[in-house]
Amino acid sequence: MTRRFFPRSMGGQLLVMLLVALVISQGLSLVIFSDERDRAVRAALAFEAAGRAANVVQLLESAPTDLHAEIIAAASSPLVRFWISPKPAVDHTYHDDAGVADRLRRALSDPARDVRLEVHDRTANLPGIDDVPISMQQMHASMLAERTGPLELAMSVQLSSGTWLNISSMFHRPVGQWLSSDILALAIAAALITVVAIITAVRVVKPMRSLARAAEHAGRGEIRSDVPESGPQEVRDTIRAFNSMQDRLSRFLSDRTRMLAALSHDLRSPLTAMRLRLEFIEAGEDRDRLMAMVDEMQMMAEATLAFARGEAEAEKSAEIDLADMLRDLAAETDEDERVTFKDNAPTTLAKVRPVAFKRALRNLIDNAIRYGDRAEIGLLRQDDEAIISISDQGSGLPEDQLETVFEPFQRIETSRNRDTGGAGLGLAIARSVIRAHGGDITLTNRSGGGLAATVRLPL
Repeated sequence: MTRRFFPRSMGGQLLVMLLVALVISQGLSLVIFSDERDRAVRAALAFEAAGRAANVVQLLESAPTDLHAEIIAAASSPLVRFWISPKPAVDHTYHDDAGVADRLRRALSDPARDVRLEVHDRTANLPGIDDVPISMQQMHASMLAERTGPLELAMSVQLSSGTWLNISSMFHRPVGQWLSSDILALAIAAALITVVAIITAVRVVKPMRSLARAAEHAGRGEIRSDVPESGPQEVRDTIRAFNSMQDRLSRFLSDRTRMLAALSHDLRSPLTAMRLRLEFIEAGEDRDRLMAMVDEMQMMAEATLAFARGEAEAEKSAEIDLADMLRDLAAETDEDERVTFKDNAPTTLAKVRPVAFKRALRNLIDNAIRYGDRAEIGLLRQDDEAIISISDQGSGLPEDQLETVFEPFQRIETSRNRDTGGAGLGLAIARSVIRAHGGDITLTNRSGGGLAATVRLPL
């Protein structure tokens, strides 16, 4: 499922990975920032409560005892309660991680003052409303309803009279929120990363696509001009290596083809001389055998020369409709209605070298007629591939010969008669041409008898 929606292009994958990294890093930053902000806000609220408690302690110790109740009532609020008791409400000797007690002592200028405090989580156990003055109960309930994860800071401060001032201050954990500045920063970072990813992808993907197209053309036998070197250094090195390989391969094929053509051409002179000398020999069985051998060698030399000339020709590729080509081939090679084309094939456009490709298919059709009496031609499209089938009604081939017949000078017909068999280059030429177009050809025995040649050509 993930692969289906994950981009296939290098640019898309680079962009997705960068954005995922951005989201993860920003998320972790927000989590850390929120935790630090939570600690800072809680400390600020605790310090505020400590300051307020110090003011109340100073008022109580400087005012007459009969005014204590009024001071307590005035200092209390829906979320902060004060009361005086003989014993401290906080029975811990010391429980303070933020230095709140020390701040309260400094505010009172009394380092030895006994101050006790602790923090309680009141999420599941809110203080009872009966502990709040009647006049503030409604306000207390409404304010607590808005608290998120309420916390209670409980403090007990010993007064100079020996009694204890108890304070209960309610506050809530800071709610994590997306500030507009956070969203803006994330949007700007995402936009910058997108621009960088696009520029990087263009610099890398564009030359790589040019290289891929050049490799595809080279695989089809179309040697083109060098691919321009552009992009990062690694891509430039790859393109330079490909250009060198293409140049060397082109020179190698050209030299080999010229050598083959020269050998075939040079063989014609001694073969002609041998034929002339045989004409002066008396007729007989030996003369006939020698003449047949010379004819066979002459035929092989001519076929090899024709093949070399065809390979040496720089034919340009053109986009054609394979169905039209096969229809024309069937009409051209039809002998006594022995060639049929299943004319229900869809329009299938392919970029080929028309003369060479047509020669390869004609060789397959000629073989089907020669060895299988009939040739049935079919065409279908499967994904991004054209499949051409040429079937006959002959006796087929042994399984161990289905591949060896593609080797040069391997004849399906074992006699050396020129009328019943060729030079053994037809299938070799056909496979060479089809593979030069990026495709391939295979032979299979049909279940009902006969041989089927299947040509697969990428579109």
